[in-house]
Amino acid sequence: MNQPLTKHPSATRPVAPSSMAALARHPLALAQDQLLTRAQLVALGCADSTTSHRCRRGGPWQRVLPRVHVLHSGTPTPRQRMRAALLYAGERALLTGLAALSLHNFRAAPRPERLRHIDVLVPYEGVGARGASFVRVHRTRRMPENFPVAGLGVAEIARAVADAVPGLTCERDVTAVLAEAVQRGFCTPGALLAELGASHRRYAPYVARATAHLAAGVHSPLEADARALIHAYSLPEPLWNPNLHDPLTGTFLARPDAYWPAEGLALEVDSREYHLDPDSWRRTLSHRNRLAGAGLPVLSVTAEDLRGRAEGVAGEIRGALARCRNRPVPDVRVNQQSVGAS
Repeated sequence: MNQPLTKHPSATRPVAPSSMAALARHPLALAQDQLLTRAQLVALGCADSTTSHRCRRGGPWQRVLPRVHVLHSGTPTPRQRMRAALLYAGERALLTGLAALSLHNFRAAPRPERLRHIDVLVPYEGVGARGASFVRVHRTRRMPENFPVAGLGVAEIARAVADAVPGLTCERDVTAVLAEAVQRGFCTPGALLAELGASHRRYAPYVARATAHLAAGVHSPLEADARALIHAYSLPEPLWNPNLHDPLTGTFLARPDAYWPAEGLALEVDSREYHLDPDSWRRTLSHRNRLAGAGLPVLSVTAEDLRGRAEGVAGEIRGALARCRNRPVPDVRVNQQSVGAS
């Protein structure tokens, strides 16, 4: 997180103006990715006039943000931009939104070098920094816990996702971020829904649809496409991502994308991207074999099917459900975790 000067005893020893270039090797500068605030520079013996001179056009330093300086003349790295945002916003500031998600390598978030803005949270109390340049400062009465990533202060994932959602412009992007947070085990659907509800924002209708998918148990944009198709053609709503177990031993059998318990029909939505590597393909085959071993018929559809022949897919689902009603339903135990759990 942000480094207060008092945590570094050596930082209190003034540095002679003739040794300003050596500041880059100072413990505080090293801990802060070659960045120092004005107050820290003054405490280290660097007068404001010296800092201004070194940050002149063509000089060896540069000002990244008001009162925040980087001790070199090159382009600040993505990490330095994030560190600068934290230093500018104050000691308790935390990265949130897409900046936080990018540090966790979310596929649904831009890479750190492609972030246009860096969002930070600061406590509501007192007079705090305002947004400047590429930094957007958000004051909050609900300051989240700090879950540092590589020494940078970062808000917990549920809060970071909730703060990212208002900047996303379509249902698919919102669904992708929500689904990835759940799929990768960062938080439960219940925790995400609670955080979205606690923000008291007025969300766009597509956000409401994406959160409805999440509440239903949907774990990917493709599953959301399948759910939208099922609703559009007035098909029965299945369970999404339920855990199926052997009723006698309790042994886990499989987790189909969707399952109609009354008919004993499983639906799998296949993504060509997911099946590109051999390990993923083997996992899919093992999953299908376990479903078949339990006597459960499986209907498979692809992303291309959902987008290119929706009416045909709806007809296939309707026909499969009708056929399953004419045979005994295999005996399996269904367990679907409530999204209210956190």
